Amino acid sequence: MKAEEIRAMSAEQIRSKLSDDREELMKFRFQQVTGQLTDTSRIRILRRDIARLESILHEMTGAAVTEGKA
Repeated sequence: MKAEEIRAMSAEQIRSKLSDDREELMKFRFQQVTGQLTDTSRIRILRRDIARLESILHEMTGAAVTEGKA
């Protein structure tokens, strides 16, 4: 998922996507431990998507706080 796509989403949509991605990452980790996971690169992609989602969400909430102080 690209940053532009994430920035077009609302904060609630980002939180929902973040929750879904974390759950999917957990499932992939279990599959990796049991030897059922065939595409291990998906874990790396998910970790990066989660980081990207968290960063943009933090930017959005930080901007809201800054605007409130001004």
